[in-house]
Amino acid sequence: MNPQGIQMHSLGPKPMRSLNPATGDLLREIATDSPATVETKMAQSLHTFKSWRMVPPGDRSALLLRAAEVLERDEPELATLMTLEMGKPITAARQEVRKCAMTCRFYAQHGESFLRDEQVAIEGTRSFIRHQPLGPILAVMPWNFPFWQVFRFAAPALMAGNVGLLKHASNVPQCAIAIESVFLKAGFPPGAFQTLLIGSEAVAGIIGDRRIRAATLTGSLDAGSKVAALAGRHIKKTVLELGGSDPFIVMPSADLNRATATAVRARTLNNGQSCIAAKRFILHRDIAQPFQELFVSRMAALNMGDPMDPNTDIGPLATAAVRDDLDRQVRESAAMGARILLGGHVHSGAGWFYPPTVLSDIPPGSPAATEELFGPVAGLFTVNDIHQAIDLANDSEFGLGSSFWSNDAEEQELFIERIEAGAAFVNGMVASDPRIPFGGIKLSGYGRELGCHGLREFLNLKTVCIHQPPP
Repeated sequence: MNPQGIQMHSLGPKPMRSLNPATGDLLREIATDSPATVETKMAQSLHTFKSWRMVPPGDRSALLLRAAEVLERDEPELATLMTLEMGKPITAARQEVRKCAMTCRFYAQHGESFLRDEQVAIEGTRSFIRHQPLGPILAVMPWNFPFWQVFRFAAPALMAGNVGLLKHASNVPQCAIAIESVFLKAGFPPGAFQTLLIGSEAVAGIIGDRRIRAATLTGSLDAGSKVAALAGRHIKKTVLELGGSDPFIVMPSADLNRATATAVRARTLNNGQSCIAAKRFILHRDIAQPFQELFVSRMAALNMGDPMDPNTDIGPLATAAVRDDLDRQVRESAAMGARILLGGHVHSGAGWFYPPTVLSDIPPGSPAATEELFGPVAGLFTVNDIHQAIDLANDSEFGLGSSFWSNDAEEQELFIERIEAGAAFVNGMVASDPRIPFGGIKLSGYGRELGCHGLREFLNLKTVCIHQPPP
């Protein structure tokens, strides 16, 4: 995954620079936290945890409901900040704020039941499992969904009685500051959720600090493996979400019109910068040509432009480096034999735009076949039957999400059983939802966020056995 909550190189003493991807203009420079400031925040985090863990779940729920209200009240300003700082279309930014509010409400409503003791029948004892928080959790988060990625960690973590320290991506520092402000405005105690304005050179020391009990990261494979190694050295739990190259399989019985319309949304969500975006479109030969024609036509009709315009479908990519890396992948794939059906070039003019692009006849070993393309670039593949489709889908080091389009019940069951992914969506687009667990397998990471499973990732499942006196 290209958006990295942590880049494994030193940022040095330079301030964080917030740039507008649509123009390249500087929005703001923000000083990084000094070592003394980081130490103060770490100390406050542990101090707050000792009292926060004792707050009744019902009172935690009330504060999460208040956080949802703050998000909804401040939606216009928060959405505008996201769009200015990382380029997502304003309509999508507003939807992201609402999804964060929905997630706060979900855990406010269900968190207490997720945390109840689980009774276990053992003769001669009163036995149960108690769910208890671990302590301060470090969250290393990416820029592509600068609010949603944080809130899907923060809401369940805070509901569980943990406290959070956020190391956000260095190109969205204003979003990071705004998120901390949401929790403070909602009435959470100081220290319950804090933003660390630090470069990546400080992460190793924080993970190694005895006050940090666990870490979660969404980012690249390289960043995830290094954070996991650091945490493993100190015997601390991690949850990793490291991106994907999700397959989107279409069979002859599928509703082709609905499948192509969804395929366009699935590939271009967030300007194509989504780990669960459909990226490899695997088409049965009987429908490959009509799908291609409809898909290319719909991709070509997308409106690329100012992300602040509600009519814009595709805004700029978040950074010049992301755009240039995507262009390299397309050019290298084309040089190896891939055919460019649409787009395939860097947009001229200001900003870090890359137009909707469609590739076909993609050769094995090319970037479009083996790497994650983080932008509005789709690869089309043709197969002879469902078995070849699933084999091709599984021929990837990633295993995050997957989408299958068929109205044949036997084909649907075969796909569900054989696909190597953390999520299998049938006749629909892969999407995260607070009600169901989210995460991947293989190099897409491990552990789960969201649902009751996500809340319990950072809990101590304490076994309690109280022996009863003999009769």
